[in-house]
Amino acid sequence: MGSKIKIVVTGASGLLGRAVVKEAEARGHTVIGTAFSRATAKLAKLDLSDASAVSSFLCEHKPQAIIHCAAEKRPDVAEQNQAAVEQLNSQVPGRLAREADALGAYFVYVSTDYVFDGTRPPYKVSDTPNPLNFYGRTKLAGEQAVREASDRAAILRVPVLYGEAETPGESAVNMLVDLVRSSSGKVDALQPRFPTCTDDVAHVLVDMCEVSVGSAGEVISGVFHFSAKEEMTKYQMCQVFARILKIDDSGLVPITEKPQEPVATRPDNCQLSTEALEEVGISVHCVPFSEWWTKYLQA
Repeated sequence: MGSKIKIVVTGASGLLGRAVVKEAEARGHTVIGTAFSRATAKLAKLDLSDASAVSSFLCEHKPQAIIHCAAEKRPDVAEQNQAAVEQLNSQVPGRLAREADALGAYFVYVSTDYVFDGTRPPYKVSDTPNPLNFYGRTKLAGEQAVREASDRAAILRVPVLYGEAETPGESAVNMLVDLVRSSSGKVDALQPRFPTCTDDVAHVLVDMCEVSVGSAGEVISGVFHFSAKEEMTKYQMCQVFARILKIDDSGLVPITEKPQEPVATRPDNCQLSTEALEEVGISVHCVPFSEWWTKYLQA
């Protein structure tokens, strides 16, 4: 699509939201990012739980697309703050999808591989979800609310993400770098993960908007999966970081038994099949894990 569009990005202060704003602006689109607790001068402060404020905001700006990144994505935090998380993860997506539908705007909801139980990978979009923890259940409820609100909306499920973090705590992958630098600690060497760069997710999300806005019968709607293909345990990720940083990782202890989660249960292997995205012509290219981290850590 050659013409430029107006896009609202929720959660624009977060790890993925920042990448989406950067990607969309780089392509020349008009981007309005929203945030709440971490709002800045460049972002509009918007309480997504305030339905009236959200409606007024969207009616004022009249976006052609909304990319909904805002969520509580930390499973343990979700387990301990259930009322607030249920509001943000389950109720807000449906309201936003309805507002988008009323405006004629395209809507994409970012969901998670944790809607699956991790017992029968790789997961296609047609596979039945079975979340193991409260976080996964709230995201699945958000998906259901979006589907009920609009038949033009899309849902993009993604795995664990990494990217340019303001603090290591923004990503379970970025956090491992500090562990490697400390040269000690126990690390899971059993559960496979498919760490995916936020830059690649942002590229997919903006592609979906460009194809769908103003299209005649080509709207990309329904459920889709996006994921990197490299399979790695957290211990293997740490080994990559140690090689890049030239740090002795012998102090890291690989744990080969199923980890005892402190609060929320994690599924074992939620590998996502990207075939549905490929079928609608969206590129599923991903930067190699070691290549991205080499540039980032040696910058």
